[in-house]
Amino acid sequence: MIKKIEHLGIAVDDINESLKVYENLLGTSCYKEEIVESEGVKTAFLHVGESKIELLQATNSTSAIAKFLKKGRKGFHHVAFEVDDIDAELDRLKKLDFILIHQTPKDGADNKKIAFLHPKSTEGLLVELCQEK
Repeated sequence: MIKKIEHLGIAVDDINESLKVYENLLGTSCYKEEIVESEGVKTAFLHVGESKIELLQATNSTSAIAKFLKKGRKGFHHVAFEVDDIDAELDRLKKLDFILIHQTPKDGADNKKIAFLHPKSTEGLLVELCQEK
């Protein structure tokens, strides 16, 4: 079951420069930076009430974020929903004909198990499911 919006992912060219903007905008500080090798990204997280903003900077030219930025799409990248049981949620959504990018969860940033749904099946929006490890 989907519990809440966990975070909004924002693709940026330079995470340090973007942190200055978002820390000033939100009136809060980054609480965590992390490199996720499997995704080819450096992340930075900021709290916004019960949700978070995740800034994503590519660490290599083949990462999804690098490809996204090359298309001139800097900015909003994905919405992440927190779920109780990511395996059960993937099974439920697959039965409803959603296209899964990840058939099984993988390790993600901020101590989460994650999986993405393809935008073709979600009205053009990249959706991430995440569950606390």
